[in-house]
Amino acid sequence: MSSDTGHTLDVQAIRSCFPALKAGTARFDAPGGTQTPQQVVDAIAEALTRPLANRGVLTEAARNAGTIVADARSALADLLGSEAGTVVFGRSATQLVYDLARTMAKDWGPGDEVVVSRLDHDSNIRPWVQAAEAVGATVRWADFDPGTGELDAGHIEDVLSDRTRLVAVTAASNLIGTCPDIPALGALVHGAGALLHVDAVHYASHATVDVTALGADTLVCSPYKFLGPHLGVLTGRRELLHSLRPDKLLPSSDAVPERFELGTLPYELLAGATAAVDFLAGLTPGAGGRRERLARAFTALASHEDRLRGRIEEGLAGLDGVTVYSRAARRTPTTLFTVAGRDSGEVSRHLAERGVDAPAGSFYAVEASRRLGLGDEGGVRVGLAPYTCDEDVDRLLNALDTPRR
Repeated sequence: MSSDTGHTLDVQAIRSCFPALKAGTARFDAPGGTQTPQQVVDAIAEALTRPLANRGVLTEAARNAGTIVADARSALADLLGSEAGTVVFGRSATQLVYDLARTMAKDWGPGDEVVVSRLDHDSNIRPWVQAAEAVGATVRWADFDPGTGELDAGHIEDVLSDRTRLVAVTAASNLIGTCPDIPALGALVHGAGALLHVDAVHYASHATVDVTALGADTLVCSPYKFLGPHLGVLTGRRELLHSLRPDKLLPSSDAVPERFELGTLPYELLAGATAAVDFLAGLTPGAGGRRERLARAFTALASHEDRLRGRIEEGLAGLDGVTVYSRAARRTPTTLFTVAGRDSGEVSRHLAERGVDAPAGSFYAVEASRRLGLGDEGGVRVGLAPYTCDEDVDRLLNALDTPRR
């Protein structure tokens, strides 16, 4: 995902905003959830310490809640290239996909087909599989090339038919970083008369998202993967969202996006999500609207992360017995590897003892891990974030080069 940029990140200034980094650990666990900047913590605290109540207009507390929700929808719309009125909040991306799958499946039946990908996180597989099975629809599996890590148009084309109702695919693999050509896949899917659902949970941490340009009919992401609090976000085409009829409480709003949001929203987390988007938009200097500043920041971030990823992969190539599984031509700065003769969990513990956090596992991408021949155990995953620095990379490579005690 290399990009040239006229702006560079001031990594030390960025790092100073993260209280958790004071613990001194070199953190490579960002794909599982990033650390939180003080600005996001402050926004959450402010929301909780100001008057707050259910949304309305009569009191200051009610108006505060309404403002928080409107600001969050606007911020996530700027991040995702969508409309504020199509931004749905939920407890997690997994919860939102389950709800979406069950809702869409109301219109499926025997003879209909749903396509899922073996490259994906299970949250973009199992909800669709289970929803299809519940109504008698057929599930078809799109493979990927384990040798290259690529999922290309041919893999999707092989399983499309005139009975395909929906294709669910990731914009970036959280296990090996592969970034499929989503616009090309979208053109195929729409050409077959089907809908495209995109998992952008990992992708949105590293690239500018544009729902329309991607060709996504629906898309999900998780703010805690890009410096925010734990919640999920769904967006999609306005006309599609208006056509869907999710289960809801009788007195709750039937408006979009509220009809998809079950219960009272976590106002403090929404305030934190807005602050996270604003923090990302401020990673590089310069004027302009928030969407423009985000694009500029992600260009600089890609340059920073690609350089560090290059250092890591060069270092791993010089170590005996290391196999790297992140091989796609276009990928995020997420590197999965194993060490011959060593259990990946043992390697992760070895690193943790030396102040380097690089977890091991399949990270819920169990189908991809099995396809790579790694079973359910997976490998060691090294992921980068805006706060990752050269010193972190040095510690990682030095720790890997240190023999076991």
